[in-house]
Order: sequence, then C-alpha cells, then structure tokens
Amino acid sequence: MGDFFNQGWSIYISAIALLGIAFCLWLLWTQRAWLSPSMEEQESSHVWDGNITELNTNVPRWWTVMYVLLCIFALGYLIMYPGLGSYQGMLSYSAAKEVQAQQEQINARLAPTYERFREMPLEQIADDAEARAIGQRLFLNNCAQCHGSDAQGSPSFPNLTDSTWMWGGKPEDILHTITEGRRGIMTAHKGVLTPGEASDIAQYVRSLNSLAHDQSRVPSGKKLFEQTCFACHGADAKGNQLLGAPDLTSGNWLYGSSEAVIVEGILNGRDNQMPAQKNRLTEEQIRLLAGWVWGLSNNTSK
Repeated sequence: MGDFFNQGWSIYISAIALLGIAFCLWLLWTQRAWLSPSMEEQESSHVWDGNITELNTNVPRWWTVMYVLLCIFALGYLIMYPGLGSYQGMLSYSAAKEVQAQQEQINARLAPTYERFREMPLEQIADDAEARAIGQRLFLNNCAQCHGSDAQGSPSFPNLTDSTWMWGGKPEDILHTITEGRRGIMTAHKGVLTPGEASDIAQYVRSLNSLAHDQSRVPSGKKLFEQTCFACHGADAKGNQLLGAPDLTSGNWLYGSSEAVIVEGILNGRDNQMPAQKNRLTEEQIRLLAGWVWGLSNNTSK
C-alpha cells in the first residue's frame, strides 16, 4: 500500500476506508429503536388501499451489535495492519516481508544440499549431474520467463546456448551478470541521423553478415557507421564486451536482422536490463545457476 505516485492518492484511499466505516455507524445510529415511530403512527401512516397495513420492524439488537463489533474490528485492523494509504500499521506487516521470511526458511532447510557446491569451480558444477539438475530447476523457476525453457531466448532476450555473449561468456562473467545484473543501452540517433542515413548504415551492417543489401549504399553506410557507431561497436563492428555493445558481424541478432528493425534500433535506441539476482537467490544458488548456463555453450554433458 506504500507504492503511491503521490501523497494525494494515499489520503484518498484512507478517506474512502474511514468514511465507509463512519457511514455504517451513522446508518446504525439513525435506525436505532427509539427513533422509530410508535405502532399507532406506523398503522396510520402506512395503510394502503384501505385495508393493507405496512409496518416498519425495528432492526434486531443482535444485528446492530454485530455490525458495531465489525466496525470496531475494521478500525482495529486498519490501525494494526496496512490499509490506510501509505500507513504501514503498528505491526509493520507486509506480504513482501512474509514471503522473504518464508524464503529464508526454505534456504535454511536447503543449505546442507548446497554446501558441497559452495567452493566448487563453475566448470566442475557444469560437469556434476546433481549440480546440473539443481541449476536447471533454478533456471526454470527464475529465468525461463525471459530466456525460454530451452534457454534459447526470444526477441530482446539473448540466446544462452550459443557462443555469443555481449558481456563475456567466461564463468566469472556469467556469475557477475547473474549476481549484479546488466543494463545495455543503445543510444537513440533520431536527432543525429535521418531515416535515410540510418537505412544506409543498416545496408552496411547487413553486408557484414552476408545478408541481402544494396551494394551502392554500403560505402555511404560504412562512412556513417565509422562516424557515429564505432565508439561502442568498434571500427570493425565487432562490439565491446565492456560496454555490452554487441558484435554486429556474428550473425546473431537480439531484435532481428531486417532493415526495418535495424533502422528502428538506430533511430529510437534500445534499453535492455537483466535484473540482479543477488537479492533473490543465495550465493550457492547463483553459482549453480551460472555453472549450468555456462555448460550450455561449452560442450559439457547435459
């Protein structure tokens, strides 16, 4: 309940909750027995068609007491637990804390299983049958949503089974990527290049991969590439792993190799983020996961 855009929303939600309880209490007060008309007044004022009498029966006392107690319970709940906008409650309870506590209990229970992998090199983890089985389950539970259950990725999510790595494919590189996360930003050039110039660059880049291209536009595209793109991708277009700039000659395309897709990336830029897992997984779990991922592209037993 604390993730509001501004304090106004917090006040609005709090007002709705409290006014709802206040309205219930007001309704009960207005319907209390001593405000009801006498039987004679009811009969004289609610006779229809000469002989049909409509009577107003007072609300039963047990019903009134029950609703008063429910209102008191609601107020107590809102004081003790989150419910009034950004107010966290006297107990400071949150579902996130509960999940974290449960996760810590699970990790403590599984700690003996992970213990023997604590100091094991990632290359050995990739060759250990038990470690691979655990690593695969960790991948399916935490990574498959983006990279796919087969780890071959999808548009904007890299394939983890080939030998192309934007940030490096060594065991320690993969371990760092999973632990700390990555963020790759392709600068937008809409204000620097025209669509035609971006198209020329696309023709040049496609030519580096033996894809269909307009040869007459390649020289212009190469010149523009050397002026605009070499700082990140290098003069040879082979990228820079320190920056996460991909190799544009490898034939592997994160978003696709069509001219339209390349031009879109040049003009509008790209912003990809791999979330850090250090706050979700234990150190041993990350090592098992990194070892399994490394093994996918390094000829280990699968």
